Amino acid sequence: MRFKVVFAAVFGVATLAIALALVPVLFPVQVNAQTATSPDLKLRGDRFKPLTYDQLNPEQKMIADHVLAGDRGSMNGPYNVFLRSPEMGDLAQKFGAYARFHSSLPPRLSEFAILITGRQWTAQYEFQAHHKLALAAGLSPAVIEAIAAGQRPASMQSDEEAVYNFCTEVLTNKHASDASFQAAKEKFGERGVVDLMAIVGYYQFVSMLLNVDGYPLPPGTQPELKPLR
Repeated sequence: MRFKVVFAAVFGVATLAIALALVPVLFPVQVNAQTATSPDLKLRGDRFKPLTYDQLNPEQKMIADHVLAGDRGSMNGPYNVFLRSPEMGDLAQKFGAYARFHSSLPPRLSEFAILITGRQWTAQYEFQAHHKLALAAGLSPAVIEAIAAGQRPASMQSDEEAVYNFCTEVLTNKHASDASFQAAKEKFGERGVVDLMAIVGYYQFVSMLLNVDGYPLPPGTQPELKPLR
């Protein structure tokens, strides 16, 4: 009786092993289809040649996987450049995800700060992309048009005015006056002031990468910004 139990157990294990070994043989199409799939990164660039997912090393694939699974869900913008320095690039994309999606400022104001920064750098792709996002977030078209023209908007809400004064001073003077700092602090708190500087700092970095690369605009579109005088 004991022999029968042992024999059945051994036979069962052997049968399972044979069945598992036959899976790749019996179902080759399904297995190969799963392992052969690579995401289309749709990367663009100029000086930095656009890469495909299959050309990436493991560290670069880690960045792509993190970005595609995160808030952005696409690799448009500076990510083709980030891939050239994977460790830095992954840290930068995490910082960027916070600055854009998770700061204490509402999207209307964070997009406003991004546009102000992109205008200072004449970063064509950045401004064009965030122009649409700012409109969707509720920023006035007249305000956006004034920023594009390098002018102070004639009419702003009080929180927008605080953002404009603070960001413009930081970008042009490399400093903020006591009045602008205090106004921003009263509107957004100390955390909001720091988050505002994070947005400006990150998008200056992005603007620099895009400008140095010569990052192209989407096909069929024209630059929105003229050089600042």
